[in-house]
Amino acid sequence: MIAERRALLQERVTQAFIDDYGTEPALLVAAPGRVNLIGEHTDYNDGFVLPCAIDYETMVAIGPGSGSQVDVIACDFDSDRDSFDLHAVFAKQAEEWKNHVRGIAASLTDKGVTLNGANIAVAGNVPQGAGLSSSASLGVALAKAFTELNQVGALNETELALTAQHSENHYVGCACGIMDQLVSARAERGAALQIDCRSLTTKAVPIAEDLAIMVIHSGVQRGLVDSAYNERRVQCEAAAAHYGVAALRDVTIAQLEVEKSGLDDLSYRRARHVVTENTRTLAAAEALKAGDLAMLAKLMTESHASMRDDFEITVPSIDRLVEIGAELLGETGGIRMTGGGFGGCVVAIAPKSQVAALEVWVNEHYQTPDGGQARFILCAPSSGVSVLSDGAAH
Repeated sequence: MIAERRALLQERVTQAFIDDYGTEPALLVAAPGRVNLIGEHTDYNDGFVLPCAIDYETMVAIGPGSGSQVDVIACDFDSDRDSFDLHAVFAKQAEEWKNHVRGIAASLTDKGVTLNGANIAVAGNVPQGAGLSSSASLGVALAKAFTELNQVGALNETELALTAQHSENHYVGCACGIMDQLVSARAERGAALQIDCRSLTTKAVPIAEDLAIMVIHSGVQRGLVDSAYNERRVQCEAAAAHYGVAALRDVTIAQLEVEKSGLDDLSYRRARHVVTENTRTLAAAEALKAGDLAMLAKLMTESHASMRDDFEITVPSIDRLVEIGAELLGETGGIRMTGGGFGGCVVAIAPKSQVAALEVWVNEHYQTPDGGQARFILCAPSSGVSVLSDGAAH
C-alpha cells in the first residue's frame, strides 16, 4: 500500500513535469508529513516534542531552467502555475502555495546559497487541513530539491529544516517552531523522533511493530490557525518575560506556581500548558520506549485536557472525538488532539488489533458536523526527506 501510494505520486508528478516542460526531471525529492504524538505548542518555547513522520508525502520533480527563472506547476491546485526571477525581491502572492516555493528560494538566497533557474512540478498526498504538516513537507522537499539540483553539499538535514522554517516565519507569515520541518527532514523509519527544540538534538524512540498510529479527522477544517498560533506565541513570550527566562522551557513546575504573582490568569494558563506539556512529553517518550501503554494513555489524556483548558486550542467536536476514543481504548492506548488546533485531527496509538474496533466504535458514536463519518488515516512511522531514483530512496 505504501509503495503503491508512492508510485502513484511519482507517476503523477513526473508526468506533469514532462507534459509541462517536455523533458524528464533531473531528480525527484520526497519529504513526509508528520503527526505529533505529544508535545503541542512546545517547540517555539524551546521545549520538547515527540512527532513521527508518516507515509504520506510531498514530492518535487525538478530540472534545470533558463537563466534565473523558476517555473512551477502545482498538480494539487488544478495545475496552477507560478514564475519568478531568483534575483527579484520576494513578492507575496495571493495563493499560499506560491509563497512556499518563493519563500524557500529566498531563504536559501538569504543563507548565501547561489541558485540557478529551475523547472519544478509539485504534488503531494498529505491530507490537507488535517494538521499533518503538508506545508513543512513541501518546504523541506523544495529545500532539498533546490540544493541537490544546484549541488550545494553544505546543507545537512537540520539546515534544510531551518531553511524551511525560515521560509514559513519570514515569507509565508506563520510563526511556527522547528518541529514540523525537523521531523520531515530527520525522521527515522519505525520510530518517533524526540526533539529538543533548543539544541535541535534528536533521539529516535522506537515504536513497537504491533502498535498502530491512527489519525482521525474530526471533519472540522482548521480555521484561523495562523492568527491564533501567532497570538499564542506572543502570550508565551510575555509569560517567559514575566518569569525572567529566555523561554518557557526554562520554567519549572514549582517556579510556575511560586512566581506567578502579577501574571494575568490567561498568560499563567498558557505557561502552565507549556511547562507541564514538556514534562509529559519526556515521560511519554520513556513510556513508548518501554511499551507502557497505560502510562502513555494517561499522559495523552492529560495533554488533551491541558490543550482544552489551559491553551484553549481544541473545539467541541475534537473534544467529543477524544472522549469517545478513550472510552473504547481505556489503558490499552492513548488518544489526543494533534496539530495546531481549532479543528483537524486527533491521534491515537493502540495495538493494531484494536484498529478495526476503534473505527467501528467511533463511527457508531461520532458524527462530523455535516453528519458524516470521521476519516481514519492509518500511518506508518516513516523516514525523512530523500532523493528518489527509480522509485527508491537513497
